[in-house]
Amino acid sequence: MNKHKSDERFFERKRREAGVQLNEVQQQAVLHTEGPLLLLASPGSGKTTTLMMRTGYLIAEKGVNPARIKAVTFSRASARDMSERFAALFPELSDTRVGFSTIHSFAFEVVRAYYRARGETYQLIEGEIEQEAEDELREADLPILHKKPILRQLYRTMTGGGSLTEDQMDDLTTYISYVKNKMLPEDRWNEAKCELKDADKLLRAYEQYKLRGTDRLLLDFDDMLTVCHRALTEDPRLLRRYQHRYDYLMTDESQDTSLVQFGIVGLLAASHGNLCVVADDDQSIYGWRGAEPQYLLDFKRHYPSARLLKMERNYRSAPEIVDAAARFIRRNKNRYDKAMFTKNPTGGRIALRMLADYKAQAKYVTTALEGTPPDVTSAVLYRNHTSALVLVNALDRAGIPFNLKDGDKRFFSHWVTQDVLNFMRMAFTDRRPELLERIYPKLAGYITREQMNALLRIGGGQVSVFDTLIEQVPLKEYQVKQLRENKDTFGRMQAMNARQAIRTIRYNLGYERAIERLCERFGFRQEMLLGVLNTLEDIADGLETMTDFAERLKYLETLLRSARSRSREPGAVTLSTFHSAKGLEFDRVYMIDLADGVIPSNDDIRKYDKGDAADMEEAVRLFYVGMTRARRHLELICYQKKDGAAVKESRFMTAVRSFGGAGEHGGAGAAAVTADRVPRTAGAGAAGQPRAAAMARSGGSAIGAPAIPDAWQGELPAYLKAGARVSHRTFGPGVVLSADMEAIRVSFAEGDKKLLTQVCLEMGLLKPVKKRTT
Repeated sequence: MNKHKSDERFFERKRREAGVQLNEVQQQAVLHTEGPLLLLASPGSGKTTTLMMRTGYLIAEKGVNPARIKAVTFSRASARDMSERFAALFPELSDTRVGFSTIHSFAFEVVRAYYRARGETYQLIEGEIEQEAEDELREADLPILHKKPILRQLYRTMTGGGSLTEDQMDDLTTYISYVKNKMLPEDRWNEAKCELKDADKLLRAYEQYKLRGTDRLLLDFDDMLTVCHRALTEDPRLLRRYQHRYDYLMTDESQDTSLVQFGIVGLLAASHGNLCVVADDDQSIYGWRGAEPQYLLDFKRHYPSARLLKMERNYRSAPEIVDAAARFIRRNKNRYDKAMFTKNPTGGRIALRMLADYKAQAKYVTTALEGTPPDVTSAVLYRNHTSALVLVNALDRAGIPFNLKDGDKRFFSHWVTQDVLNFMRMAFTDRRPELLERIYPKLAGYITREQMNALLRIGGGQVSVFDTLIEQVPLKEYQVKQLRENKDTFGRMQAMNARQAIRTIRYNLGYERAIERLCERFGFRQEMLLGVLNTLEDIADGLETMTDFAERLKYLETLLRSARSRSREPGAVTLSTFHSAKGLEFDRVYMIDLADGVIPSNDDIRKYDKGDAADMEEAVRLFYVGMTRARRHLELICYQKKDGAAVKESRFMTAVRSFGGAGEHGGAGAAAVTADRVPRTAGAGAAGQPRAAAMARSGGSAIGAPAIPDAWQGELPAYLKAGARVSHRTFGPGVVLSADMEAIRVSFAEGDKKLLTQVCLEMGLLKPVKKRTT
């Protein structure tokens, strides 16, 4: 597209005023205002700036009324960011009313007009409700007009008294969103994946309740979209009203758009065709909730006259990272062919770490983050929420500030967590029948419901509930023996440290076997439930008593509530899932838990092995999103074992490992990818050489600190004797109380600290303090 002198003056003026200097493709995107445009924007390619410049160009140069421009994105944060960015780039237009909004807020406006014209009333049922308020409404026999309580009640009715766990509720609401966003007809609802049995029947009951269960129509957020689409399709006058309101439509982050959302935008643009779609098919990572990347690949079929532009220059990352990410994403076949590149200076690094054991991961990351300058931004990315808890625990103990992007605070109220705490309470007082009632189905005692009811009728007293059961309730002979063993086990738990107690609950009291039975019966994900138990064990590590453990859990729960407010603290590390990290960037990025079965998931692998590559391609895109968050420093981290079982490195990490040779752009990637397979013997590298020297000679990455194996296996220095005076890099001077191969206890001015021997010696955190001579 040829630029006129007025266009050139526009670009030059914004370069002087706002420092914005667009490349050739970005300028073409700004100038293509008439007709459909698909703008494919690689990570870090300046898409938001380009979109805002295009909006400003329409107003300032083409004289378009700002009210006739609609810019739609798919989160409130993105809509707010667009509005702020536009005001910063065009302060002279700050009083104009450009329609920056989410698709849901636009849909709500249409739905409101639709029902108002029909004279119908409705009520939104989204949002949380306090448990106390829900209980009060239920006791008063009043309708609870909130989505989740409605679903819980319908499930109880359908199952004859069953209850939904929070995990099942999440799975169910995701399933409902998927069905709605895919616009699946009712006879295909059972095709959508949901771990909850008969989810399609429950959805059918839910839809009926919303229509006829109360004196008004009930709508949730997903209904906003489906009703909006139906209204625009069925009501020509309403459609013309909104088509005539907007002359120019723009959608950002369009790879996250669902079929119903594309349908809404398509209806609005049908009258003039002035539609600009900004997207990156390589960053479409929300297929599980209905995103439809195939629509982008078919864009020219929907809009034959559309122009396609590719913003392939990355302004964010070092060439080493850009090169590796660009090569990695080419694993996918169902994508636009793009060649992401950068002109940024070299000097970035990708390091691959293979640790000896899962427990070394949090220690390694914590040590690598220690001493990071406040002006260097860092992030730790993972696929599953449970990965965050172990990191939160380790970072807090190390005194490293962090913010949690999207923490799952329900971990602390999860029924597995509450079960473990109730088992621990039983160890302190086994005289309360109501406490046993909470755990008896998961205890290796084979107590029946009838026997439990008999115990409740007898009530508590001054003797153990186990003695009461044995002496006053009819039992089988095998039950008597098992209950006596349980009583003895609970008694011994009082003297155990927290981790020993949890392992006793799992293996001696039968809790893990009970988990397996529950998974078989109700379809719970065993891997996820065992992950909760493993995380509890990790948190318990180093805590001397069960009371310490309970207090630690309460402290961490409070800490997570305040984690978001710490985001502006200098040097705060961001903890985030790969999904929530999209759109963000950091100087240093650590991607953890990179194992087959995690990313890609076992489900991804199973489907791929059967010839269905869709989920595997989405997993590739998710990994790519993680890689492209890093500016200069990217580490990929896995481990050889977890809970005693061998772990297979993620095939994605293996793929990046293969990039260790020369890169595709003039050798830019030659030294980009380095690997460090950490041996178990600390302090020595190949052939028993000191680790740092061995790494230097082998070309190992020098990023961060040496990786940490399970425990220090060298000799303790002579200065670490009880009573010796030492100085810690962070805590200052102190006196050694005790030291062994695992931990060093030191009394500092702020209190006693238990320090990991491994970390202190490898990082040189403790130094001897010489006695003064007179």
